[in-house]
Formats: sequence, structure tokens, C-alpha cells
Amino acid sequence: MIVAVALDLGTTTIKAGLLSRDGTFGSLIAKPAPRIIADGGRYESDAGAYAATADAVLSECLAQTGVRPRHGGVQPSGAEMHPPLGLCSQRSSFLIWDRASGQPMTPLISWQDDRGAESCAALRDREGTIRQLTGLPLTPYYLAPKLRVLLREHPTWRERLLSGDWLVGTLDTFLIWRWTEGKQHVIDVSMAARTLLMDVHNQQWSPTLCELFDVPQQAMPQIKPSTALNIRLRNGLLLQASVGDQSAALVASISTGEPEALVNLGTGGFVACHLPQQRSAPDGYLQTLVWQERTQLAHLAVEGTLNSIAAALAPYPVGECHVEELASDGIFCLAEPSGLGAPYFRSDLGLMFSEPVEHLAPQRIALLLQEAIIFRVARILEDFKREFGIERVYLSGGLSGLPCLQQGIARCVPCVSYRLLQAEASLSGAAQLAAGLSGTGGRIAQKIDVCQSSSRLPAKYRRWKDWLDGLLQTRPSGPSVQGI
Repeated sequence: MIVAVALDLGTTTIKAGLLSRDGTFGSLIAKPAPRIIADGGRYESDAGAYAATADAVLSECLAQTGVRPRHGGVQPSGAEMHPPLGLCSQRSSFLIWDRASGQPMTPLISWQDDRGAESCAALRDREGTIRQLTGLPLTPYYLAPKLRVLLREHPTWRERLLSGDWLVGTLDTFLIWRWTEGKQHVIDVSMAARTLLMDVHNQQWSPTLCELFDVPQQAMPQIKPSTALNIRLRNGLLLQASVGDQSAALVASISTGEPEALVNLGTGGFVACHLPQQRSAPDGYLQTLVWQERTQLAHLAVEGTLNSIAAALAPYPVGECHVEELASDGIFCLAEPSGLGAPYFRSDLGLMFSEPVEHLAPQRIALLLQEAIIFRVARILEDFKREFGIERVYLSGGLSGLPCLQQGIARCVPCVSYRLLQAEASLSGAAQLAAGLSGTGGRIAQKIDVCQSSSRLPAKYRRWKDWLDGLLQTRPSGPSVQGI
């Protein structure tokens, strides 16, 4: 029996699938998202084309339930009722659109877009206030710095927003508005938390932050809980859950109240665990609002990040590396081309080696880069072990399938390590929230057994920490950069 349908609004792929009562997830439909055009640090795509593709993906998925989509506000009943919908979305991508016509007035501006760097430079002396209110660093990736630039470049746009003629919102906000024929201009709290405009402590738009970024607060969407939304859509679906994609993945992968952490290794990387009630994130780490129940209970997480690791590995034959070759020399490395992420936020320390490597074979460089990723993950997990008693770590993401990364993390971290085998964690988490089944009941994981007991890699890890500490004592040469 199908208990929920989920739609994932990804950066490169739009996907939908069906969750069964037994916890299995299937009937996956996927289509490429419209191509993002990168030009001088601006990353934009066609918002209208994105919406049309999302509609097509969802329609194809619903066809597999045996219930025909409804249109024009006609409400299904009885046997014609669809399962509830769970939505998860790329965080921080946004647009402005016209209320009367529904036509986008801007492209879909990607979270990758860095035009907000100007805002970050202008507000650097207020970064402490921003971090205290949001739990996040001041970086160009979020909505507020980019929107500030847009409104300064186009002064008349502010009046359009203030009058209500134009609307602004993240990608999920735009689609929900379309699907409700303009009746709902809303955003869930987990997505609002990634704008740099929401006070994470009371889950409301912050007048202080809106003033800092010169964004009209009254133009922002209404903040809603993440679940029990009960929003009827024009195709007959009932939207019950809406969250950010990373939040959905956390819901499906690790359990609240358990000593567990998630390590996701993909385009970038993050290490996250649920934050106990009445606790704050350690210095430097991100404090993320994962999702909020209808009762207003907010679930928080603490997060360390690794920036652009896939880009660092891409030129090298990582698939040809052998585990036994790890730590075979004394060269240390950092593998984050856009700068170290949380808890360091150092844009001046990115892709670098402790000595020249031009003479090394590409496979050797690939091993060094993987060591750097292993060591960064291990150091974050050491902090989480000390602060929160983490005992188990679950690896996910495309890069987690690399044997060197699997084995290296299992050897260096102070926890039992597993690899998550279930696919589509974000879709599964969104569906679970929509069906009221939040948790990890469908989690499939395999323990990573260490294939040899050599202490060579842990010994190099200890030396790497000393090397990194020395680098961190140098003064930054520029503004910090943080991955999304």
C-alpha cells in the first residue's frame, strides 16, 4: 500500500517516488533539471521550465498510483484520494515572480550564485549578530545577500514587492504558490532558516536581519511548520510536508535522540548529528533547523562542512586507488578548492599540499586528496564524540562508495562506521514526514569492517592535525567562504 508520494527539487535532477507502508521506496521518476547557466559568478536557470519539469515528473509518478490527477480545483474523494505529498527542495535557490500572471520576473537564482559577495563584504562587521540570530555564517550562498544586491541594482523592484504586485520566494514557495493557484505564499521553517533572514530561536522573520539586508519583511512568505500542512493542491494532492533536501536526508538517515551522525560525501560534504534540546552548536559549527512539527517543536542539528570535494577529486583516478596505499608518505593535504568549511571558514586554505606534488603520479595525488577528506571528517567526528557522545556514523552520498574513503574513515573515526545502502534518502525522508512516519524505519546500512589493523593511517592523521593547526594560526588573507 502506498502511504506517501515525494518530490525532490534538486539542482541537477528532479525526482519523485512512492513510499510503501513496509518502508520501501520505489516507482522512481527522474528528469534533468533545466541547465544552469554560469556567467561571471552568476548561476541562473529558467524558473518556468523548472516548474514545468517538476509538474511532469510528479504527474508521471502519480500515474503509477492508479489515481488520475485532478485540475481546476476539483477535489477527489474516497478511492480517488492520492497519498499525501512530501516536498524537499534545494536550499537557498530563489526567484521573484508577478502575482497577476505568475510569470517569473527573474531567473531561478541558484544557491551556487555568488553575487551576494558584495553584501557580505559590506556587512562583515555585523557577522556576529547574523550568526547569533541564524546559527549560520555570513556567506553569498544564502538568499538574503543576493536579494540585497538585486534590490539595489533595481530600486523599483522594492516598490513592486511592497505593493504585493510581485512576490519573492525560494523554489518550493514558487511551486506551492502555483499549485494552489496563488492562494498560498508560504515557506517551511527549515527553508526559511537558510535565508539569513529568520531568527532561528523563535522561527520568525527577524526585523533586525531584514533591516541589515535591506529586505522588506512584509514581502517575505509566511513561515509554516514542516509537517501537517494540509495544503490542498490543484491536482488533488494534499501537501503535508515540505523541508530542505538536507533536512529530509537527515530524517531518513539518523534517529533523533540516538548517538548517531551522518557523513554525506557528494558534490560537497557535511557531517551532522541531531542537537540535543537546550544545547548549542560548538564554536564554528553550523546550527541547522532540520524540521518543525505542527506543535512548533523544532528539531535542530549541528553540522560541519567540506567544500567542493568532488571538484578536487574530479581530475584524478580515484577509482584506481588501493586502500593499502593510504598514508604511504609524509605529504599532507587539504582538498576543498573553495576554502575550508565549518568549523574553520577559511577561504585562504583550500586545495593545497605541504610540499610540491608535480612529480607525483595522478593516482598518488588522488590518494592524498582522499586522505584530506578522511582526516577532515575524522576531526569533526572527534568533536561530536566529545560534545554529544556520538557512537555510530553512517556514510552516504556518491563518494561514500570509494573504498579508500570508506576504509579510511572507519580506521580514523572514534565510532562504529556504516554505509547507508538505501537510495534516495531525501525523497524517503520527505515521504516519511508526509505520512507521519518520521524516523529511520526503512534504513538499510552495512557495517564497514576494517580490512587490516595497520596503525599507519591513524598515525598520519595525528601528524596532519598538527600541520593543520599550524596553518590555522596564520591570519586569513580574505573573507571566509562556506558551503551550502
